[in-house]
Amino acid sequence: MTARSSAPEQASTHRVAAFFDLDKTIIATSSAFAFGREFMQNGLITPAEALQMSLAKATYMVAGQSSEQMNVTRDQLASMVAGWSVQQVKDIARETMHNVVTPAIYAEARELITFHQNAGHDVIIISASASQLVELIAEELGIDKVVSTELEVADGHFTGEILFFCKGDAKAEAIAKLAADNNYDLPISYAYSDSATDIPMLQAVGNPVAVNPDRAMKKHALENGWDIRTFKDPVPLFQMPSSKEISIGAGVLAAVTAVTFGGWWWSQRNRRGTA
Repeated sequence: MTARSSAPEQASTHRVAAFFDLDKTIIATSSAFAFGREFMQNGLITPAEALQMSLAKATYMVAGQSSEQMNVTRDQLASMVAGWSVQQVKDIARETMHNVVTPAIYAEARELITFHQNAGHDVIIISASASQLVELIAEELGIDKVVSTELEVADGHFTGEILFFCKGDAKAEAIAKLAADNNYDLPISYAYSDSATDIPMLQAVGNPVAVNPDRAMKKHALENGWDIRTFKDPVPLFQMPSSKEISIGAGVLAAVTAVTFGGWWWSQRNRRGTA
């Protein structure tokens, strides 16, 4: 992340920043799981893994994730991408983003981002998703500052190691560093998020806003007099894999069964193929 430089005569001027979480705040989906179908079609993951990602996205959209669940997801995804070409991931995401992510951007979020930009505020996306995906979405929105999870890369491929996980207190620490580097006046700055895991992020500024808050975030916002906003356009939807990709039964139980059987079938198929 590269901070903009200020002219010498503006060095003492306090600036306003607006920090935005990404998933369920700017976009009505999970950026970490959004490209599962596209990764499968390009041979990076199996149909069973694509189904697992779709189920994880569905669960996240309905119930969110606790801090512990976020840690589990972090480890699972980091392990899954180990060995993947960074350039291939970027290419797939860029080529399909207008079909996968752009339609999921909340119109209200676009308007709010534009409002802050027109007011001369610095807009920063601060997300637990990987930088390779977050930066593409930021580019679509005309945002040039991003703080996100950093995955280790060696020889152009992900190693499966995590260098920085942008979650919880790490977001608040990143905001403090950005404020010091850019002379942001945090008591008059803004922060937007849906999840209780981001309470430290919202506590770091004078204008915290809970957007589409989960139950714990809503409770905290009400108790502390924070602004609460609901973004509805687009209506947050999640898609299961189509029947052409994977046939699954109705309901969560049938879907979980499909995951178990799909993983077993694929492993058996691979064993037969290498025998």
